[in-house]
Amino acid sequence: MRGTLVHRLLLRGLAGMAALSAALLGAGCNNSPYPAGAERENTMFYAFEERSPRYLDPTGSYANNESAFTFQIYDPPYGYHYLKRPYELLPKAAAEVARPQYLDKDGKPLPDDAPAAQIAQSVYDVRIKPGMRYQPHPAFALDAHGTHRYHQLTREQLGNKRSPWAFEHQGTREVVADDFVYALKRHATTRIEAPVYSVFAEYVIGLKAYAERIKAEDAKLLKGLPEDIRDKPFLDFRKFPLAGTEAVDKYTWRIRLQGKYPQWKYWLAMPFLAPVPWEADAFYAQAGMNENGLSLNQWPVGSGPYMMVEFVRDRLHVLKRNPNYHGDTYPCEGMPEDKAAGLLDDCGKPLPFADTLYVTMEKEKTARKEKFRQGYADMPEIERPEWGVDFQNDADDSDAVKREFAQRGFKFPLTTDINNWYFGFNMLDPVVGKGDTPEQQLRNRKLRQAISIAIDYEEGYGRIFKHKGGVTAHSPVPPGLFGSREDQPGYYNPVTHRLVDGKPVRRPIEDAKKLLAEAGYPDGRDSRTGKPLVLNYDFQRAVTPEFKSENDWMSKQFAKLGIQLEIRATDFNQYQDKTLKGKHQLYWAGWLADYPDAENFLFLLYGPNAKSKANGENISNYENPAYDALYRELQTLEDGPRKQQVIDQMVDILRADAPWVFGYFAWGGLAFQQWVHNGKPGIVIRDMAKYYRIDPELRARKQAEWNHPIVWPMGLLALALLAAAAAARRSFRQRETANARGVAAVPAGEGA
Repeated sequence: MRGTLVHRLLLRGLAGMAALSAALLGAGCNNSPYPAGAERENTMFYAFEERSPRYLDPTGSYANNESAFTFQIYDPPYGYHYLKRPYELLPKAAAEVARPQYLDKDGKPLPDDAPAAQIAQSVYDVRIKPGMRYQPHPAFALDAHGTHRYHQLTREQLGNKRSPWAFEHQGTREVVADDFVYALKRHATTRIEAPVYSVFAEYVIGLKAYAERIKAEDAKLLKGLPEDIRDKPFLDFRKFPLAGTEAVDKYTWRIRLQGKYPQWKYWLAMPFLAPVPWEADAFYAQAGMNENGLSLNQWPVGSGPYMMVEFVRDRLHVLKRNPNYHGDTYPCEGMPEDKAAGLLDDCGKPLPFADTLYVTMEKEKTARKEKFRQGYADMPEIERPEWGVDFQNDADDSDAVKREFAQRGFKFPLTTDINNWYFGFNMLDPVVGKGDTPEQQLRNRKLRQAISIAIDYEEGYGRIFKHKGGVTAHSPVPPGLFGSREDQPGYYNPVTHRLVDGKPVRRPIEDAKKLLAEAGYPDGRDSRTGKPLVLNYDFQRAVTPEFKSENDWMSKQFAKLGIQLEIRATDFNQYQDKTLKGKHQLYWAGWLADYPDAENFLFLLYGPNAKSKANGENISNYENPAYDALYRELQTLEDGPRKQQVIDQMVDILRADAPWVFGYFAWGGLAFQQWVHNGKPGIVIRDMAKYYRIDPELRARKQAEWNHPIVWPMGLLALALLAAAAAARRSFRQRETANARGVAAVPAGEGA
């Protein structure tokens, strides 16, 4: 009986599996990586690369991958017109773009055209829009007595909460001028890295002295506490006045700058000067918060169009529409071609359009591209400006791919925009850096110049890596900015190129080898020791197959000189740590313009902005007194003949010193699905998410159309299971028949 039962159960199981296979075969399957029905929601889907952003605190955040979040969450005083080119500065949190009032040394007003030498102070009175409110957050929650509910938490009360949304109560309040004062003061902090403090300290009156005071006040707070304590007592910047900033009234923020600095208006368009509520600092300073991953670096508190609602490190970030956003509308003006492109169809409609931004990690570029081609990504990444170029290159290489892209209605708007990719030397390094003696300085400079000749960017990023290529650079200043001569015929860097028939051509490798020998490394060997020259390349990405080919190419460039290149690849967060500590030697980096002025590129080599000394963005730690003096003059100049002359002189200094190998100015372009509207490339437009409009129903139809299930494996499985069931049934019946015959053959009374 037991054998019969087992066989019956086996038959039932096989039949059930066959039935299930048949059901799946009939119903099809869903290979979407998102929850069922998500494609019909008003949600944008895209990816981020490698690791989660390190800093979302607006005081410390300056990386491109971080800007994909900070510009959606924070609302600086100014922004840029989404459609107009050249870029036009517009008010965002401010009611208008403020004109500075110039004062002489006696505090008397000066006319707008006063010479910079006469201007002792520039005073900006920025009017803030009334009625703006912060996103919901427990830092603002009040009890019935008007006391903050969550500002005196014990570790036990905090428990294992790891999200602001785990708290029962949320609150908000109005954005006021004091919040902007507080934001500017925070750049004097000792608690986090403040990458633009050195820039601000040169102009904001009293900021350097203020930083010293904050350092002393912070030391008082930390006295007697362990040095490695993670949750430090609240450092309340409201207690300490700063001469260079104040709230004149509830909605008027005043900034006082030393001298004249026309570029200050551009800094007001960045999250560095977006409002920061003191309540957020106080809330996150409590015991246990840091340990639980609760800080402004993961859970920002802003007044912008979106807010972070889910943060799963290195996996997923979800931003939702801020219900308290003050409201903005889509522009009704643009460039002449924008109307025909449909970029004015949403004129006057309220922003943002999308309810949710759903951002998942994709380590591999191939996976991001494939997800886009299947329709499961509305765009590959929101902040990278090269995807359109990459896809267009795929289409140019294959007629079949070109037809597929056309049939699926992919959109790849392309443009040239203000950016720069370069290869740099750490000037603190004894081998490739400045050098300690005049003789060593000369040798090291010739070594850098030799390498600058050897790296053939025309070959690498003009012919081989066309998916991310561009135009070879002869200076740090990209075309499209006042002061750049890159688009002028016959313009070239005489250190690395020469003119042939009126066109710049890279110098022959023999010129580089001659410089290398003069540097003390004939044929790539140290003339004193005979040992081969080995240099370390600190690469800022994990080496995927895509990056491996680029690194292999770079190694070959050094091999032309007999130099061995060691690749020390890390992820971007580790790379940031290494450069802050000055432990790098050679590195690769890029810069996407923060604002449309040459100063934004030339400040990358300004001495006081050194990465390893001042937490600035001068990753090369380059310092040259003549260059720095010209840079300080540049900061006072409006566009005109003298500004052009100063830029030319600065570029000449950089060419001779070669702290960078001037790389290339990349072609720019974005990639959108046909159901994404209002996509327009613009490097300084970083709050782009609020302008994009999704058609979810079209997306759902196209995903279904492009992702028909592959049914034949399921069919084979069903047939195999049915065949197994039939075989099992035959075997069972044969056994039952055999048993019956055996019983009949035994005479009665036997076998007892």
